Amino acid sequence: MPEKRIGIIGCGTIGSQLAMAVDTGKMPNASLVSLFDIIEGSAQDLKSKLQSSPHAYSDFAGFISSGFDIAVEAASQDAVRKFGKTLLEAGRDIMIMSVGALADGVFLSDLVQTASKKGCRIYVPTGAIAGIDAIRSVKHLLESVTLTTTKSPKALAGAPFFETNKIKLDAISKKTVIYEGPASEAVKIFPANVNVAAVLSLAGIGVDKTQVRIVADPAATTNRHEIVATGRFGELCITVNNVPSPGNPKTSFLAVLSAIECLRSICDDGMRIGS
Repeated sequence: MPEKRIGIIGCGTIGSQLAMAVDTGKMPNASLVSLFDIIEGSAQDLKSKLQSSPHAYSDFAGFISSGFDIAVEAASQDAVRKFGKTLLEAGRDIMIMSVGALADGVFLSDLVQTASKKGCRIYVPTGAIAGIDAIRSVKHLLESVTLTTTKSPKALAGAPFFETNKIKLDAISKKTVIYEGPASEAVKIFPANVNVAAVLSLAGIGVDKTQVRIVADPAATTNRHEIVATGRFGELCITVNNVPSPGNPKTSFLAVLSAIECLRSICDDGMRIGS
């Protein structure tokens, strides 16, 4: 299988871990050729920690001309919206981590149509949850899907939700439900916390029908995701307790590992389980 040349957008927690996984040879048939981050110096800082010598950019024009085969977005929903279609139009595959951007049906349809026209692929890792294959297999039988996400208040800090809501995170002293509603709204007001809601919605009954409950718990030491799906097939109950990723409590360590495994499977033509 020809070697896949990787370009990474976003040099934060997930982008850095992906870069190091490729750099240390954990992915057969993969090479890291370029890094991009709009924050001046971020890509260069990450490059300095790597054994290989990928190109480092803070300008997108330079990045997209650097000759990668697949771009891994590990930055933000805004980055997906700003650069996603351009990458596909340039004939590049994309792996999207900020899946909440795909909750916009019009935008998603545009990306899919562009990918089809250009013969490109869009990859979406399962992220910090499990059971997506099971949800997908009973999609036509689903009647309800609920995701309850429980995190410590510090892991929820900075979400746009708190710009208009009177809830004060530092005043929460016990387990408190701070949001309950459709996934379509949750991914907008908690863009760095519930990308899992978008993944679950894409696999199941959509962002408007998938219900999300977000709980702030000062005693929480893990990022907990509980999925309950019901339908004519019966009931699925899936619970995952994730250790927060080192250096970024908003990101579950499993999300990082899921991204690494997804990219590895893209680059490896060997046996795959569940695909």
